[in-house]
Amino acid sequence: MDPQTLSSSVSTSHTISPDGLNYKKCNLLKEENRLLDSVLLKEENPFDFFQSIIAGAMAGVVVEAALYPIDTVKTRLQAARGGGKVVLKGLYSGLGGNLAGVLPASAIFLGVYEPAKQKLLKALPENLSAFAHLFIQTAGALGGAASSLVRVPTEVVKQRMQTGQFASAPAAVRLIVAKEGFRGLYAGYGSFLLRDLPFDAIQFCIYEQLRIGYKLAAQRDLNDPENAIIGAVAGAITGTVTNPLDVIKTRLMVQGSSKQYKGILDCVRTIMREEGTHAFLKGIGPRVLWIGIGGSIFFGVLEKTKQMLAKKRPEKHKSFYLKQE
Repeated sequence: MDPQTLSSSVSTSHTISPDGLNYKKCNLLKEENRLLDSVLLKEENPFDFFQSIIAGAMAGVVVEAALYPIDTVKTRLQAARGGGKVVLKGLYSGLGGNLAGVLPASAIFLGVYEPAKQKLLKALPENLSAFAHLFIQTAGALGGAASSLVRVPTEVVKQRMQTGQFASAPAAVRLIVAKEGFRGLYAGYGSFLLRDLPFDAIQFCIYEQLRIGYKLAAQRDLNDPENAIIGAVAGAITGTVTNPLDVIKTRLMVQGSSKQYKGILDCVRTIMREEGTHAFLKGIGPRVLWIGIGGSIFFGVLEKTKQMLAKKRPEKHKSFYLKQE
């Protein structure tokens, strides 16, 4: 269904039925659900693989560069045992190396997520459209799993630099490999997946559902501030829910060769025994702020990049992203 047809359908469904009578509320809800299914399952998405890579890379780099100090504070709060004092110097430690890893990682994520989402939704039978959000979550998980091969080493190096263990990214990589072997770059990999697969799935599902619902209610394409606000809401909710998992991931990644924790379960037990359950909420303030603002910037940049790239596509595809006159 093209955007003009969708707009026309929404308009007529909210006014008068074929027999000249206003729809009853229950029928209106059914019609809106039908239109939502159509938006989810049948709308052609011309956003291709290479555009996904470009948009994802742009959005990821902008977020990391803009909000890195907040992420550093969050990491230091989570890494500190007990009531350890958090140092506020060197808040940009590791930024350069982090951006070098975020660029390909974000590109891989969107390069997998967008095509996977479209293929899964197109394969979904219409009578099962209520499960569309699960397919979006699956696409998010697939994107997260693919990008984790780059994101985990990047995260390990970044967090150890944020906690003052190394002065530069090359030195960090060299010493980690020398002391812990190549697998040291993937320290906490299981905890990373435990946090990021549900994180990516939940965040992108909330974003997609809110955006489609808002677009349906407003009967128009969303503008840049609206995309940004929806992205912020999705990020803040997801950041709050997954904070305990993030604490576990941080502890496992920054422990180095000391091996204070033997794994995810041992980490959980040790934290609960030595610090109490409230320790799993460490860094939640900076994390929610960082991911909330980050979600606003990421999805705002993502949608804007989509629109800019769509202008370079054949004329028949432009209307998908450009606002309707």
